Amino acid sequence: MSKKLVIVESPNKVRSIAGYLGKDFDVEASVGHIRDLAQPSELPAAEKKGPYGRFAVDVTDGFKPYYVVNPDKKKTVTQLRKALKDADELYLATDDDREGEAIAWHLLEVLKPKVPVRRMTFTEITKEAVTRALNNTRDLDTHRVDAQETRRILDRLVGYEVSPVLWRKVRAGLSAGRVQSVATRLVVERERERMAFKAVGYWGVEAQLSTDLSAGSSLRTPAGNDTSFTARLNALDGRRVATGRDFTDSGELRPAAIRAGTVHLHEGAARAVAEAITRAVPRVAEVEDKPYRRRPAAPFTTSTLQQEASRKLRMNPRETMRVAQALYENGFITYMRTDSTVLSGQAVAAARAQVAELYGPEYVAPKPRVYATKTKGAQEAHEAIRPAGDHFRTPAQVSGHLTGAQFRLYELIWRRTVASQMADATGSTATVRVDVPLRPADGGSRDAGITFNTASLTASGTVITFRGFLAAYEEGRDAERYESENNTTVAPGAVGESAPGEGRKDATGGSAKAGKERDVRLPAMISGQELVALTAEAAGHETTPPPRYTEASLVKALEEREIGRPSTYASIMSTISDRGYVEHRGQALVPTWLAFAVTRLLEENFSELVDYDFTASMEADLDRIAAGEEDRVGWLTHFYYGPQGRAGTGDGDAASLGTADGVGTGAAGESQGLKALVDGLGEIDARAVNSIDIGEGITLRVGRYGPYLEDAEGKRANVPSDLAPDELTVAKARELFTRAADDGRELGADPSTGHTIVAKDGRYGPYVTEILPEPETAPEAEEGVGTTASKPGGRATARKSRKGPKPRTASLLKSMDLATVTLEQALDLLSLPRVVGQDGEGVDITAQNGRYGPYLKKGTDSRSLESEEQLFTVTLEQALELFAQPKRRRGQAAARGPLRELGTDPATGRPVVIKDGRFGPYFTDGETNVTLRRDDDPATVTPERAYELLAEKRAKGPAKKRTTRRTTVKKTNAKKAR
Repeated sequence: MSKKLVIVESPNKVRSIAGYLGKDFDVEASVGHIRDLAQPSELPAAEKKGPYGRFAVDVTDGFKPYYVVNPDKKKTVTQLRKALKDADELYLATDDDREGEAIAWHLLEVLKPKVPVRRMTFTEITKEAVTRALNNTRDLDTHRVDAQETRRILDRLVGYEVSPVLWRKVRAGLSAGRVQSVATRLVVERERERMAFKAVGYWGVEAQLSTDLSAGSSLRTPAGNDTSFTARLNALDGRRVATGRDFTDSGELRPAAIRAGTVHLHEGAARAVAEAITRAVPRVAEVEDKPYRRRPAAPFTTSTLQQEASRKLRMNPRETMRVAQALYENGFITYMRTDSTVLSGQAVAAARAQVAELYGPEYVAPKPRVYATKTKGAQEAHEAIRPAGDHFRTPAQVSGHLTGAQFRLYELIWRRTVASQMADATGSTATVRVDVPLRPADGGSRDAGITFNTASLTASGTVITFRGFLAAYEEGRDAERYESENNTTVAPGAVGESAPGEGRKDATGGSAKAGKERDVRLPAMISGQELVALTAEAAGHETTPPPRYTEASLVKALEEREIGRPSTYASIMSTISDRGYVEHRGQALVPTWLAFAVTRLLEENFSELVDYDFTASMEADLDRIAAGEEDRVGWLTHFYYGPQGRAGTGDGDAASLGTADGVGTGAAGESQGLKALVDGLGEIDARAVNSIDIGEGITLRVGRYGPYLEDAEGKRANVPSDLAPDELTVAKARELFTRAADDGRELGADPSTGHTIVAKDGRYGPYVTEILPEPETAPEAEEGVGTTASKPGGRATARKSRKGPKPRTASLLKSMDLATVTLEQALDLLSLPRVVGQDGEGVDITAQNGRYGPYLKKGTDSRSLESEEQLFTVTLEQALELFAQPKRRRGQAAARGPLRELGTDPATGRPVVIKDGRFGPYFTDGETNVTLRRDDDPATVTPERAYELLAEKRAKGPAKKRTTRRTTVKKTNAKKAR
């Protein structure tokens, strides 16, 4: 009986696909890539001295890579080879993108099948999709493989050439990357803008007006009734009043505002205008009514899904992609890595049918909507991200099969997809201009010298008469500067999303544009109508710096510049955080001073590598290679060696070297490659690279142990780790110098030693310490004492003298304050660790304060204390009682049962739980254990995530005990056959 082998990437797909294909098919998983570029240290000794020695890429012979099977995939390869022996056909069903194509190619190279091979692709895991894929196989796309390999080699060349420069000039262990460095530069540039920003004040006036003339007799008239509305001062004598958008970041009016005669209103004039408005009779000068129409957003691409999930669900890109992966692998959504906004004919029909069924036929768009993909070189032929199948399941229908995070993301995708085929939201927008005669009000740019006669106020509101797609979905947006200056309001009923028959809370509210606007309807008015001013108030404002990037807005910025690919955004966000280049303050990304130093070095010495247009052009070049329009070897030659190629090697003339731009320019302005750029760097001033001018002779320096300040006299001060770069002003720097110069507050003398005890403020917080007396100078050593024997032809040298005793130091408890800490408290702190007593075997029990809080220690055993105050109050009896109990983690119940039960693993049939271990929480099925990853929360992690990690751990096999170190590494299919 014939047997067909199907190889997919993820073990989570195996069961579903096997069920769809039937008993004639054997489905196995490669668990991602099975091999990669070797690390130079892994190369056999003979190869380390050859052309592969530096990069594991032979840059002298067509950029041939040296691949090795990943150590943790050798067992997987063995299993696949065994399965292939019993098969008479091989189907490579890896993902339908460049990485998936490369995985399929590597499988071919390693397995070397002697049976027919077919490439099978699908973008959703449903019976219909898998059946269609089985009947429409194709050949392997070697152009895609070339593009993926080029990208991998490119990243290896950039990383291995540039990262060592960072190690030497900034800090060891740093990395430079083709996209991560550009992303870091974006965040640093935004912080530079904030540091250079100068705030300026401006004033405005807001009035409460009413069409009910009798309302003027009582100021108690409700501001929100049907006859009143809010209007803002827009112009004085026809000259527009300045708002925040009219000022530059340097605090000056923009040239266009100056040419237009814009009035920069200050407090005196604003209050005078407000007072004059309350004494005058406003009159409607103009009423304008325009039709309102709003179209739905396109279905999700990878980047827009990451952005919306961040805004609406507070999920970071890495979490979004992990949850989306689980939804895809379990047949709920289509493939989640795509640049395309296109929906298949079946998907459009399914969406339109569901709209008619759930919302009514009037909500269906008059004709199917087709969305053009804006991104150049969109990710191959993928669809947009949408619910899987030829008929969509509503969120209510899948709620019982999904975890909380999966449900929220599925609902977001379902709503966006359905809304994309719904009718426009329509209504009308009314704008009214009200003129108020002033009696008179003095003002002007400096509140004097100009008299204004007429104040013009405006108000506008949108009334939505047909909600259309808004009934299902409304796109979110990132925070913008001066949002509050938008005078448009939306009438009730314009916002909110619901699906008939669904009882679960809407997952998409909270950040929609209209949801942030006030639900107000303007009363009916006509030109010339008199109004009454109920109140008028002057309000001061201040310009705001450009907002910091969030992960969502940074992904958007990279996409708009066409930098990177959807599959890389999540890892880029993680990398710049893990490398210490950015820190999170809420959702905002704050660059560290380390990021400033790295970015400056790259800008000054590798400017092209962090140039936005150059990086985007490389993505376009990779697209051309994937399309077969560019030669891989020629492009890499041009990039690495420059336009002339390898001088004297005859690697090809200029016409055959591809279209890649050189990485930099030489002295004469000619383009040069990465190798020439690195070789010709010359001496880089590390001190200058790691220095940022703060002003007035104060410089911030990025040191080995963190940032510090230095002034012209050489005085230094540490910079607190929680101080953002834009908060480090000259005034703040002087404050830090003052704190550093402060020798501390004397608390008194220690009665037992006579040493003075002081309380100080350090980089890591307030602390107390003792001041030790200066050590006495030892008499000059006699000959032969304290010296080493003379070397032949040399002289005797003195031994290093022993360092004196270190002063006792202790951090203040969280409940203590630097200004009020007493001598008694300081002595208690300095007495730690405190001996509480001894156990029955005579072993000391001590109370100590550690990195993770207060604890008791007995030999190698320890127990956590509930509070820092217990360090001084815990008794021996209490300590012995704690040690009699099982050891547990801080803040955790004493019981050692599972933290969560996740269900039965479909692959093994064994129950999977989360337990708490010595090194943190871990998944276990009773036989296999695997630690939760950094971003996995035990409370919310999905069962599918546990099954995936356990499957990967089982695929690796048991860890081998380390024996003697090997001197050579077996060469596995070293060179790529072209």
